[in-house]
Amino acid sequence: MMPFCRYHTLPKRTICPLLAGLSLLFAGCKPPETAKEKVVLCSFYPMYIATLNIAQGVPGIKVEDMTGPQTGCLHDYQLTPRDMERLETSWAFVANGGGMEAFLGEVARRQPNLHVIEASRGIPLIKGDGAEGDNPHVWVSISGAIAQAQNIAAQLASADTAHAPLYRANAKRYLAQLDSLRQRMHRELDPLPGREIITFHEAFPYFAREFGLKIAAVIEREPGSEPSAAELARTVEIVKSHKVKALFAEPQYPAKAAQTVARETGIPVRTLDPAVSGPLDPDAYLKAMERNLVVLREALSQK
Repeated sequence: MMPFCRYHTLPKRTICPLLAGLSLLFAGCKPPETAKEKVVLCSFYPMYIATLNIAQGVPGIKVEDMTGPQTGCLHDYQLTPRDMERLETSWAFVANGGGMEAFLGEVARRQPNLHVIEASRGIPLIKGDGAEGDNPHVWVSISGAIAQAQNIAAQLASADTAHAPLYRANAKRYLAQLDSLRQRMHRELDPLPGREIITFHEAFPYFAREFGLKIAAVIEREPGSEPSAAELARTVEIVKSHKVKALFAEPQYPAKAAQTVARETGIPVRTLDPAVSGPLDPDAYLKAMERNLVVLREALSQK
């Protein structure tokens, strides 16, 4: 008769995993779970690019763009139900501030546990004309982008003290890149004779102030607000009387009105990018400003 144990003995390779699993089960144990990522949600593209640089490589942090890379400025943006869902599950929200996000007060009120980070905090803003509010397009100036990056880094470090040294190190590296580009732009643009320009909308006052440019006229105060025939005629007259040499549209918006002015004046329309949309690349802002440098150098050199 065959020994009974021959029929009931399992190979060691089967017993070991089985016993390990049973020990976990009866001990009330379970395999360790991966820590959930903390989402840093950004209001729109320029805030996303700045935060992407500052939070790069920080463990457990995931940076997302709430409104998508093809959204322009958020002047009249209304929060969607999807936006509210994402805000509810986010750890922090990075906003430009300065009046850009009209919904910012609502976000702070409805999400009291959300770390709301304002990139424009403490930065003196350019005053609007008449009833217009302060100009919020701080990031379009490289100096403004530097100040905003410093703000974002400081506020993230304060909210996440365990990783504060990483945020500061990332900010130091990114600020050095921004400052190097700023110096190069000054070297190449400051000596050029053409100083007066026409822009598509009110995105460039900080940029113009930084590089000593004068905005002689703005074609559309807000994108999509078609200028009247009288306003276009006045812009044409300004171009002729001031001998303006540079007329700039933006890649994010139709240039119909700018083309009208160009036909009447013979001044070509060029593209100046306020960096409100583009690729999801940490270097995207730097590359946009490098392209702007090439365009401005050519436009302002025209005799």
